[in-house]
Amino acid sequence: MEKSNSTWRELLDQLSEKTATVKLGGGEKRIASEHEKGKLTARERIDYLVDPGSRFLEIGTFAADGMYEEEGGCPSAGVVIGIGYVSGRMCVIVANDATVKAGAWFPMTAKKSLRAQEIAMENRLPIIYLVDSAGVYLPMQDEIFPDKEHFGRQFRNNSKMSAMGIVQVAAIMGSCVAGGAYLPIMSDEALIVDKTGSIFLAGSYLVKAAIGETVDNETLGGATAHCEISGVTDNKYDSDADCLDAIKKIFATLGANSKAGFDRIEAKEAGASGDELLERFPLERVKPYDMLEVIAGLVDGGAVDEYKKDYGKTLICGTARVEGWAVGIIANQRKVVKTAKGEMQMGGVIYSDSADKAARFIMNCNQRKIPLIFLQDVSGFMVGSKAEHGGIIKDGAKMVNAMANSVVPKFTFILGNSYGAGNYAMCGKAYDPRLIYSWPSAQMAVMSGTSAAKTLLQIKVSSLRKSGKEISEAEENRLFEEITQKYQEELSPYYAAARMWVDGVIDPRDTRKIISMGVEAANHAEILERFNVGVIQT
Repeated sequence: MEKSNSTWRELLDQLSEKTATVKLGGGEKRIASEHEKGKLTARERIDYLVDPGSRFLEIGTFAADGMYEEEGGCPSAGVVIGIGYVSGRMCVIVANDATVKAGAWFPMTAKKSLRAQEIAMENRLPIIYLVDSAGVYLPMQDEIFPDKEHFGRQFRNNSKMSAMGIVQVAAIMGSCVAGGAYLPIMSDEALIVDKTGSIFLAGSYLVKAAIGETVDNETLGGATAHCEISGVTDNKYDSDADCLDAIKKIFATLGANSKAGFDRIEAKEAGASGDELLERFPLERVKPYDMLEVIAGLVDGGAVDEYKKDYGKTLICGTARVEGWAVGIIANQRKVVKTAKGEMQMGGVIYSDSADKAARFIMNCNQRKIPLIFLQDVSGFMVGSKAEHGGIIKDGAKMVNAMANSVVPKFTFILGNSYGAGNYAMCGKAYDPRLIYSWPSAQMAVMSGTSAAKTLLQIKVSSLRKSGKEISEAEENRLFEEITQKYQEELSPYYAAARMWVDGVIDPRDTRKIISMGVEAANHAEILERFNVGVIQT
């Protein structure tokens, strides 16, 4: 594990600066160009649409960060998505950002848009599409067109959501071309802005090339054509604002969902202020700390009802409340603990007793219908002959099995380390958390940077020697530094967020809000599955 010399202020300043840059999309000139056309930008449309003063939880702010540089970059993957409130109804919003490559779809655009639909489907939330896209980015069509999680999957999801009774409302507020034209028309309601909105399978240039017809885009697929002639769209509006107002009216008439029935009482303040929360989480990765003190800064009144608190001490399991919602918490304890046998256990490591305790706690939360919160700062499972002979693989498998088969919603936050199988057991992205966010202090990889760099160096040196090459100590040191630097970049929470391994990087002081909004969203979907872990060795 590496020692960090950063301070919380530096990390939060970096987060703030990166967020501000991303939110400019394609830049101020492109924003001005949209305004000249009488259009709002994607973020301006969302700001206008959501209820004044209400919360908005953005998903994938840093998607594609640092990617597609040869293509000029693709800030926020060219689409803004999140969970917000429209006319008092919680919903998912998807808005193409026309300031970024005219809203064209890159591979990460597809991944991010599908994530929005996944959230809507899991939580039975209505979804709004604010469409303004030039379609697939053709130079990368082979990476976005035909596969299961590519562009076409969204139309499959449109169909599935319709069958599930999930309301979908689409507003065509700019270009909507080729295969993308199916998305709004497969929605329940399709609105269009006059003069700026257009929808067609092939634009005027392609029509000319394909069949020799000369026609302009407005005549071909503008608001008048589709509202008065084809009937493809429902109604046209004079401006973005008028169209967004119409969506508000639709949402004001929606009926209520059946609820999951998660328990909520009147909220209390957390047991520590936001600044105290930061102080309680050290950035030095080798420094032990008491995770219970961190949890106190996240839960109402700082109170946690611990489960088996004197057993399996490297995992904290317990029930608490966050903004009034009852939750079950599973968190890695980072301080060195002493067992009843007098043995010392390393913090951040999952031992057999801890895994066994967590598995049973997960079962109890499913029995009691309590959502689960995972707080990761994990180095992995314990290794060595004593651990192996004690059945660490068996006990770890029990924990993973119970967690994977959990039917109550799961939410994951990566606070510090997230290494190896520890990431899996603590509900990493592969295990379908409803939401997963990183703190700026997070690192995610198979192993720590130093361990990985030493291993990779050994492999590299061995390979060179097999080919008959000997390297000097200086060259070996240079290779070590080079490997370390590359691996450190891949450990960054922004690297993970760019690839949507996490839904974003957040200020730790926003964790309570995200948990609360996540549980509220999950409460819209009844739990119809029965909890069953299948076969587990005992």
